[in-house]
Amino acid sequence: MEHSLFFSFFIIFSGAAILATLSLYTHQPIIIAYVALGIIAGPSVMGWVSDAQQLSEIAHIGIVFLLFLLGLDMQPKSLAHVLKKASLVALASSCVFFAAGYGAALAFGFSQTEALVTGAALMFSSTIIGIKLLPTTVLHHKHMGELMVGLLLLQDMIAIIVLLVLGSASSGGGIQDFALTALALPCLIVFSYVCVKFVILPLLVKFDLFHEYLFLMAIGWCLGLAELGAYLGLSKEMGAFVAGITLATHPVAQFMTEKLKPIRDFFLVLFFFTLGAGFKLHVLADIWLYAIILSAIVLIIKPVAFKLLLGLQSENSKLSWDIGFRLGQISEFSLLIAYLAIASNLIGENAAHTIQATAVITFIVSTYIVIFKYPNPIAPSSKLRRD
Repeated sequence: MEHSLFFSFFIIFSGAAILATLSLYTHQPIIIAYVALGIIAGPSVMGWVSDAQQLSEIAHIGIVFLLFLLGLDMQPKSLAHVLKKASLVALASSCVFFAAGYGAALAFGFSQTEALVTGAALMFSSTIIGIKLLPTTVLHHKHMGELMVGLLLLQDMIAIIVLLVLGSASSGGGIQDFALTALALPCLIVFSYVCVKFVILPLLVKFDLFHEYLFLMAIGWCLGLAELGAYLGLSKEMGAFVAGITLATHPVAQFMTEKLKPIRDFFLVLFFFTLGAGFKLHVLADIWLYAIILSAIVLIIKPVAFKLLLGLQSENSKLSWDIGFRLGQISEFSLLIAYLAIASNLIGENAAHTIQATAVITFIVSTYIVIFKYPNPIAPSSKLRRD
């Protein structure tokens, strides 16, 4: 039975309010309530929300706003320094995670192509989980927040390359696609910088008393650069981040950050709901053991790898473990890789759903670990709760 978009929103937000209340009373992560609601209300169980794909496209806006707000909170000079330091850790850890996923998939009996895609899916950590569970004060002012953002951004760049490889494999594209993408990022940065300096900032200065105008300008600039980033072969997330960081040095950045947070949270509720709604329970009988083993590999190897690699970069042990556990899951990009690979007939349904189930499991378990062990905005304990 098809339901209207209004009815879907009613189910999502009314249901989320009820389950979030239960989560808070029972000291559970509120994110888990959104995923659980998606499973219950989605096509696999009650079927109250049948068009999860449409909602997923809408929910993607939340990720775009998240990256835009990250950019607004980062100073370009500080980011450049962190990216330089994080590059070796990001590359080395990606190789370790790829090897682990590739080897595990071969042991499951997957084909060579499926093993390659599984290895690629394990390379990345979730930007949403990592940043949403990081206290704002840490994100804005602390070395750990800058280092985490640097690692996640470098992973995003690697993910774009992986998606290009998959796109080329399915469409027959060649090396020219990579050359164009390599040129796209610096061109996008230069274009954004020029627009901000000669167009955006003069307009903001002239009409800074009109808060509604500043709000609209922030949304328009974010979505415009996101769309341009996607058009140039990068990603909407990368375009949104560039849009944010080119505005970061202006005082209006903090105003935009505060005004856009409710919109970001609105769309992120949709994201976690659609993650649960897209999960097909009937496939579990075939892949549940694979998903549990792969999740265990991720949850064990990722914190250890980040701890050792960051230690080699002279980071202290406490910070290294903290970052390792915060990045101890796979990513939204892992889901995109699985979707693109199965749409291109590069992998079978079992491999795709193993990756999807691993994403759900690692999202949930890593969230539990962080909220009960490290400072975060949604911790059940007042001692760990930091906004």
